[in-house]
Amino acid sequence: MKNQKETIVMSITCFIEYKINSFKLDKFQEYAENWGKIIPSCGGELIGYFLPHEGSNDIAYGLITFNSLADYEKYRAILKEDKNGKANFHFAEQEKLIISEKRSFLKVVPETYHRLAKASL
Repeated sequence: MKNQKETIVMSITCFIEYKINSFKLDKFQEYAENWGKIIPSCGGELIGYFLPHEGSNDIAYGLITFNSLADYEKYRAILKEDKNGKANFHFAEQEKLIISEKRSFLKVVPETYHRLAKASL
């Protein structure tokens, strides 16, 4: 369990919102799973990809953390040249998985990060 006074290293989280082809959810999951290996090898700390479960069936999310925007820019340059990254982008284009995507850069409020539920009595 984390000590509440422990410093959180996470500085910047790239929050990606995808509008996806809901008829190709299984293919989008494959695309997301591929990033599970590619992103860390290129320097990003992958928090995870999240697929629709209830509610909207055409919205998915990806969250990747970096120490700074400069580190994000380095990651993007490495990713652009990575053969597996290129292949995954091509896969998404070929399958027409992504209708649109938006990126936001967020910082965590340390006092609210990863607060575990208390056991019920």
